[in-house]
Amino acid sequence: MPSLFVRAIFFLLSGAALTAAASAQSPPQQRETFEVHASDVDDLKSVYATVRSRDVVEARVRTGGTIVSLKVDEGDQVEAGKVLAVVADPKIALRIKALDAQIVAAKSRAETAQTELQRAEQLAGRGVTSQARVDQAKTAFDVASNDLKAAQAERSVVETQLEEGEVLAPSSGRVLRVPVTVGSVTLLGESIATIAANEYLLRVEVPERHARFMKKGDVIRVGGRELETASRSVSEGKITQVYPQLNNGRVIADAEAPGLGSYFVGERVLTWISAGKRTAFVVPQRFVFRRYGLDYVRLVGPSGSPQDIVVQLGRATANAGSQTVVEILAGVAEGDKLVQP
Repeated sequence: MPSLFVRAIFFLLSGAALTAAASAQSPPQQRETFEVHASDVDDLKSVYATVRSRDVVEARVRTGGTIVSLKVDEGDQVEAGKVLAVVADPKIALRIKALDAQIVAAKSRAETAQTELQRAEQLAGRGVTSQARVDQAKTAFDVASNDLKAAQAERSVVETQLEEGEVLAPSSGRVLRVPVTVGSVTLLGESIATIAANEYLLRVEVPERHARFMKKGDVIRVGGRELETASRSVSEGKITQVYPQLNNGRVIADAEAPGLGSYFVGERVLTWISAGKRTAFVVPQRFVFRRYGLDYVRLVGPSGSPQDIVVQLGRATANAGSQTVVEILAGVAEGDKLVQP
């Protein structure tokens, strides 16, 4: 029994010795290093931007009358050409009835004139009547035919006016305002609905001291709608237009950003814009680690051994290569060499 116990201990010690020898013979793993250098970064300023529609159009009435049907409400999404409301004018129906009676009378006169023309032509062929009588009958038939065509054309015009009672959406977008109700009396050209057309954009207003730094094509960072994400950048946009005129000491610019379709028009969004350049130490995010609530970097000391140094971090952003980098405000100096933890 003791011999088995001694033999087991011998095997355990032998395995530990072999493991230690193997680890001693294997080369140490190479760690990625990064040398700290100062670089120019954007001096970001936080401002609130307002969600605006690129174009705001009015759906207007093409004929006066009374609204008998209203098919949209505030907040609805509409497509171009959709019927938003129907406007009816009682006088149009009366005009159509009057024109129908005129058309019936004109048809009767035209048929009578045609019969007279045929009779005159037959009599002229037998030599009973003169050519002047035939010409007179033909003129009467032409006049009656033209009266019939004029009445039919006028009825087509009135029918077109009836069709114009349908108020159509001039473009696709979201309905912002509907100032009328069913039964409202409208005049020609009056607005039925206000539509935020096309895409949404961000309207940025900053003090005029930043005007010289803003230009078309600059990247802006857009915060989220929720409170927990409002303090960090979650997406990027681009300035598309900088207006040349100051408004109450502020420069105005428009910017495009993804994901604005679900926002309310007039909603305020936290953004960060560039207000010039400044010098800072920027390192990749993977070289920073957190321990006991503090941020650290692993620094190669004078003796070559790594040391963990507490640092103060700034804002994390993405560089040109879509790599996450972070600004270090304090804790490192020019030329320091960092080791990836």
